[in-house]
Amino acid sequence: MRQYSACIEWLFAEPGDRFEDRIYRARKAGLPAIEFWRWTDKDLGAICAALKQTGLAVSSIVKPMIPLTDATNKQKWLEGLAASVKVAQRLAAPILIAQAGDNLPGRSRQEQRLALTAALRAGADVLRGTGVRLGVEPLNTRIDHIGYFLESTREGLDITDEIDRPEIGIVYDIYHSAVMDERTEDVIGDRISRVFHVHVADHPGRNEPGSGSIDLAHRLNWLFERGYAGRVGLEYRPLTQGVMAVRNAIGVL
Repeated sequence: MRQYSACIEWLFAEPGDRFEDRIYRARKAGLPAIEFWRWTDKDLGAICAALKQTGLAVSSIVKPMIPLTDATNKQKWLEGLAASVKVAQRLAAPILIAQAGDNLPGRSRQEQRLALTAALRAGADVLRGTGVRLGVEPLNTRIDHIGYFLESTREGLDITDEIDRPEIGIVYDIYHSAVMDERTEDVIGDRISRVFHVHVADHPGRNEPGSGSIDLAHRLNWLFERGYAGRVGLEYRPLTQGVMAVRNAIGVL
């Protein structure tokens, strides 16, 4: 049975609410888990209290975003990673999500890829034995993240293969992949073990499943049939808020 995780940056948000209130709304919707982006701007104590009261899990959080395409950021990024691991352990979140950063003017793609790979390889040492894994996330460069370095799922997987550490994989966002005209079966192939977490949204609009034209159910079926066993993160901008709207979106999947 698939388990879904609500990204409460967008889902269950209401004007003037406290961030932790969204955890209670996710519980009311019957979801087993939530996820969110940066932890540095959140009241972690209030979040922990809400998680304890609801019994919900945290599937993933985003570590502070420092461009990894710049080799001079490596030490600062590793320090942020170590702090993020402690937060992930506190929340019992198994996955940290990292982003590569943007293409840097005047630097070759090879130079930037080497910097990204070196940072992730060093990050694997920080993660070793912690129970926390890190997924680097390819993003689309056509709509949402123009100028981003890692637009290709294949290249993301190639980098994780090169590092070859169990602590490092990718977050596979079906929306971003589809916007880049990728076919899931082509870009993932036999490397499903490198996929640590999955996100869904529809296109156009990055709205709820069923609002656009992406074959989300087919793609998810393909992933699960080939051994993906993680949660599916509902990371979309809802056209309609509320418990039933989220349940209806899940029904499409």
